[in-house]
Amino acid sequence: MSDGPEPRAPELPGMIEGGWLRRKFMQYPWHFATVVGLVVVTAMRPCTRHVPDPPPVLSQLPAFALVDQDGQPFTPETMRGQVWVAGLIFTSCPSTCPKISRAMLSLQERYLRDHVDVKLVSFSVDPENDTPKVLKTYAGHLGADESSWRFVTGPLAAMESLVVGGFASAMDKTTGPAGMIDIAHTTKLVLIDGDGNIRGYYSSDDEMGLDEVFHRSQHVLREMRQQQGGCNRSP
Repeated sequence: MSDGPEPRAPELPGMIEGGWLRRKFMQYPWHFATVVGLVVVTAMRPCTRHVPDPPPVLSQLPAFALVDQDGQPFTPETMRGQVWVAGLIFTSCPSTCPKISRAMLSLQERYLRDHVDVKLVSFSVDPENDTPKVLKTYAGHLGADESSWRFVTGPLAAMESLVVGGFASAMDKTTGPAGMIDIAHTTKLVLIDGDGNIRGYYSSDDEMGLDEVFHRSQHVLREMRQQQGGCNRSP
């Protein structure tokens, strides 16, 4: 009788307990761990992504009764429930206004491309010359999408009340040596929420300012939808 262990039959493929997957796991444990980790991180990313808080309320716009480029009434109720970005311009502006309008045109293209429901409003600080008809022509030359971008004017006193008392901007008209009229006003773009609250002022002079208002407006839009109990897809 032999004192040694009884000989074992050689193992054939597929005979290891647990089958093929278990064998591969035993051979390459770190590969499996990496794959599982990537799957878990990808699945959890929407839950762990940090979304900045929306900007705080700075002030509220006063009541106003104006008209747009089509002669339609434009009041706080016109934009109730809408997040919008405002800019101050006048059509004969020789200096900063073309830049402001180009900045808003860039925002329009980004909002349309990304299906972001944020509106644009340009307010004239020269209402004595910028009639609805003049603003209509200006909007057409600019290439504005008038379904989402309004151009607003009204009586001088009403515009001053909104621009100075609401947007906290100067509205000072001066005449240069050549008789050219200029009107001092802010070049900032103003973010307003669905309740008429001002949520921030952003530079129209550079891409950083446009990026900021683009993203901050979506944060305000997300906040509004959450308050309404709706579904939110904004970043």
